[in-house]
Order: sequence, then structure tokens, then C-alpha cells
Amino acid sequence: MKSFKIFMAIAAVLPLLLSTTAAMAQQTTVDSALLDRVSALEQQAAEARPGEDHLMVAGVVTMGLVTGKTTNTLGGVVTTNRTSSFGNADTYEFSPMLLWRHGDKFLMEFEPSFNNDGLGVNWADVSYFAAPGLILRAGYMVIPFGIYNKRLAAGWIDKLATDPIGLDIPNSTDYGVEAMGGFPLGNMKWSYDVGVFNGMQLLPDGELQGVGINDNNINKTFSGRLGLLPFSNSSLELGVSALTGKVGDEGSPFANARANMYAFDLSTVQKINPFSVNIKAQYNIVNVDRQNYVNPGDSTQTYSYNNHSTSAFGVISLRPSYVDDKVLKNMELSFRYADYIAPANSAWGSNTNQVTEGLAYWMNWRTVLKLTHETTNGNSTVNQIIAPATGNTKTDYWFIQFSILL
Repeated sequence: MKSFKIFMAIAAVLPLLLSTTAAMAQQTTVDSALLDRVSALEQQAAEARPGEDHLMVAGVVTMGLVTGKTTNTLGGVVTTNRTSSFGNADTYEFSPMLLWRHGDKFLMEFEPSFNNDGLGVNWADVSYFAAPGLILRAGYMVIPFGIYNKRLAAGWIDKLATDPIGLDIPNSTDYGVEAMGGFPLGNMKWSYDVGVFNGMQLLPDGELQGVGINDNNINKTFSGRLGLLPFSNSSLELGVSALTGKVGDEGSPFANARANMYAFDLSTVQKINPFSVNIKAQYNIVNVDRQNYVNPGDSTQTYSYNNHSTSAFGVISLRPSYVDDKVLKNMELSFRYADYIAPANSAWGSNTNQVTEGLAYWMNWRTVLKLTHETTNGNSTVNQIIAPATGNTKTDYWFIQFSILL
């Protein structure tokens, strides 16, 4: 319920921000950084000559420092661990990206990535521009579910140095095929993004993980998002997502287990002189069919629980885009609240909230320096018959991060 209240609280303040939008529906109000990005892409498109092959090398570099402490309280005993590092999952990434356009219909995208002391691949796919409003894609890609992973997660786009908690399920990327596009709807616009993928695997304790390139069953997972922009100036977008598919291994006791997930999101940018106000929010629901799991401490016993979890985040950013000072207008102040409720009585059950605030300085539309402070507070709700209690865990961290799109 706490996650739902976050989403509803943000929705409740939208009428105040949108009170001027209806009266000025023809006035375009968008993120100033977005305008710069569009202008750069338009210039690249103007220089491209249809019918020829073009290879472009781009990339993302994110680096920084993270320092802070973790405090755990269990049975009256308090332990503290301090860390300081120039690299972790949030503060370091080196990802060159290769874009190869074949004619005016095909585009190949490949982005390897070095982070977490290892080499991986963010995505590798080919797109076919079939018709106006229709793009077909196949390969390894970001799945259409919510707005964060596909639109906001990149270091040079995210206004804060970290990701919200609770967004790791479903997996952000998978192998499959996808169709996406959009069309006008009177003065409004709508977009669609739907795909079929390998899906996820149910583990012996009820957790989910991506299956990778080899599916664990003959069933496929459907995921899709529909978005509506109700105003002609595109200052507000509302989205709904759904994902469904079997997650059990073929021939196992979990063979018929199914996961059903839903997400609701909103995005709005408003001009409240002299500020540009940017709000993003997402609310996720994850349901997995109830199953009997083997007790890891006694294989003759089983246990069960309601495998239901929710997560949500809301972020608001203020940028004085309409002042004359060239330094001040490039600064952006952001605040985010996130909440994650993992299944109670599971081996990883917890109720966790996260508060993040930060200041970003935009050197240009694709280069940003960020100072971020984040605290989390988690309370364990594990089934102590199958897993030891972890008590209350609090973290307090500072991040300095630089990110650039090359």
C-alpha cells in the first residue's frame, strides 16, 4: 500500500502543475536538454544520404566516487561497515556503441559494456523501419515494461547517480522480437511497444531470474507498454505495461507456474517560470503463482508463501532554465522517493524505502556532473524457519558521478 500511495500522491499534485497546460495546449513545454538532443539528431539525419551504408561509433562513459556506511541492527547488536570506492554498479561504466545503418530500412545496434569488473553486453539487435509508425526489432534488447529501464537509466540521462530500488524484476533485457511505434489520435498521441521474449526462470526459493539465450520451457513471455500523450504539446505522458509468461522449468514441479506483472507510469514537464519542472513516476506489481518450495534446511519439508511484491518511485526535478545566469540555468536539483516491498515469509522478504536527493550540473545536453546523497532503510520479513533474520539495515551514501554520451 505504501508504494501505491507514492504513485497516487504524485498523481494528486499533477492538477496543480497542469492547470496552465490546458489553457496553453499549443505552447510546447519540454525538457531543455531534450531539445538539444533532438537538434543534434536532426543534424545527423540531415547529413545522412539515403540508400548508403553508414557506420557510427558512439558510447557512454560513467565514472565517479561512492563513499558511505551500512549499519545493521539484529537482536540489539549493531554492526557498521564503511566503504569508499571509485567504482561500483552505479558509478562506473564504459560502453562503446556501434550503430550500422544499411540503406534506409535497417539499423544494427551493438553496445558492449565494461562494468562491475566484467565485460557484458547491454543490447545487440537489428531494427527494420517497416512503415511510418512501425519499427520491427529482433535480438537482445531492453524489454518494454515501464519507463525507467528503457528511457531513464543511462547515466547521461538520469538526474541522480543511482537507480531506484525494486526495478530489477523483470530483467531489463532479454532475447526476443518487438514491434513499436506511435500514431496521432486527434490532438493527442499514443505509442505502443510490444514484444515476445524468452522470459524468466523460477528458482527453488521463489525468486526470479532471466533465462538468457536458452529458454527453460517452450512457453514465451509477452511484455508490452501503451502510452498516451493527452495534450497537443506532449507535456504529459501516461503509460501502462503488462508482462505475462510461464517461469517454471519444463518437466519440473514448477512447470505450470506463471508470473504476471503490471506497471503504471507518468511523465510530465512543465514550465513554472523561471523553472522547468520535471516529474517521473512508476509503480510495479509482481505476482507469481503460489508454489510449494523445499525447505533448504530439511528436504522432507516444504513451505509456501504469497509471492507478491510491489515497488514504486517518484522523482521531481527543478531546473532554472529560464534565468539569464549561464551557470545557474545549467543546474538541476532532484528529489526521489522509492519503496520496495518484497514477499513476506520468503527467503529475501523485506520492506525497504529509499530517499535520494542530488544536484546536477549540465555542461551540455549530453555531459553531466552529479552530486547525490542517498539513504535506505530496510526491515527484514524473512521466514526464519528457512533463512536467518537480517534485522534492520540502514545505509547512508554519497556519490560523485560524471557521465557523458560520446
